[in-house]
Amino acid sequence: MSVENQPAALQDTHRCPAGAYGWTPLMLTAGLFFLIGFVTWLNGPLISFVRVSFSLDDISAFFIPLVFYFSYFFFAIPASWVITRTGLKRGLSLSLMVMALGMAGTGQFIAAGVYGAALAGLLVLGCGLALLQVAVNPYVSFLGPAQKAAQRIAIMGICNKFAGILAPIVLATLVMGDIEGVAHQAATMTDPAARAALLGQFVQAIYWPYLGMAVLMLLTAGAVALSSLPDIQPPDTASPLSTDPSSPPTRQMLLSPHVLCGIGAMFLYVGVEVMAGDAIGTYAQGFGLPLNQTRFFTALTLTGMLAGYCLGMVCTPRFCSQERYTFYSCMAGAVLSLLAFMAHGYSAVLCVALLGVANAMIFPGLFPTVLKNTGKAAPLVAACLVMAYCGGGIVPQLFVWLKTLFGFQGVFTSLTVTGYALIALYMRRSAV
Repeated sequence: MSVENQPAALQDTHRCPAGAYGWTPLMLTAGLFFLIGFVTWLNGPLISFVRVSFSLDDISAFFIPLVFYFSYFFFAIPASWVITRTGLKRGLSLSLMVMALGMAGTGQFIAAGVYGAALAGLLVLGCGLALLQVAVNPYVSFLGPAQKAAQRIAIMGICNKFAGILAPIVLATLVMGDIEGVAHQAATMTDPAARAALLGQFVQAIYWPYLGMAVLMLLTAGAVALSSLPDIQPPDTASPLSTDPSSPPTRQMLLSPHVLCGIGAMFLYVGVEVMAGDAIGTYAQGFGLPLNQTRFFTALTLTGMLAGYCLGMVCTPRFCSQERYTFYSCMAGAVLSLLAFMAHGYSAVLCVALLGVANAMIFPGLFPTVLKNTGKAAPLVAACLVMAYCGGGIVPQLFVWLKTLFGFQGVFTSLTVTGYALIALYMRRSAV
């Protein structure tokens, strides 16, 4: 039956991105995505902060995204088991409480000057985020008609990236102060005790903002528990979902080329996204741009992503399918990466920031494409996709390691163009 011949209420369900559940659940989950974005995109300026605070080289400072995103790899599968047993609402509340613990621990240990323990706090924070992402991404995908999934995820992305724009600005303003002056002063000090006292005073500024965010997460956990969010099961699922990878149907689905290549594409995408967002400051410093400017550059990329989401919402699926739009986004990202390689200084940085526009609609198109027709295996497939977020830690770490051997512009472009090309190939094959 065509949409035109269906009853009016059902036609509205097809036309409305929110689907039959209405806008309230969509707006509640949008609030969660705002929180996810704010927490996630603190990593960009945090890299610069710990580099100065603990006198680290780039490789050591980039342990921040490495540990943060590797937490998805370690905790995504256990998170899928937890969500299956607790249900959506209790799982979301639990994830927010775990995130609050990780946020408070990270701020406490950075303020105490214990970098290793602060990384452990980030691992706990990532554990809570893995639990939240395993629940909320499939939830949004199945909240309405499949052809509108990219549009719904784009709404989530707008909230996520708007928070991402605010996060580095807030952290840089409240916490980092005159970071370039502190770095220069610490580098010229000959008295180790005076230098330690200066840096010790500098790191104290991070404690109260991180503690405040932890309290906010606890309050949000209570709000979610009291909310009217419905429990949604994936389509074609009448019985409790299997997350056992040894189950024959689940194993067959998980090992299918469509799913395996989709997981690889997600690994590359998150790596490229973090390169453009968290590593843009390090990229800019390669041209000798001042630290007091580069600490804000993550917000430039996130502004580009916000614009990209708005553009994508207008174009999909009205003018272009979500699979084809994702393919075009990858091509645009590859072109911008090549332009960044050929440019210099602020022009090259602008090209990297514009990667945010290209990146915006890749995730909204990729996630539902991989989940399509996975049936009862959907929770495990979603968990594996979340595990693939560890690309956000590995690909930037490759960048900071290889740039010491070859040159930061060439390494950056090689990694991003390779990622875009392979994602585009996957989306083109999936659209056939």
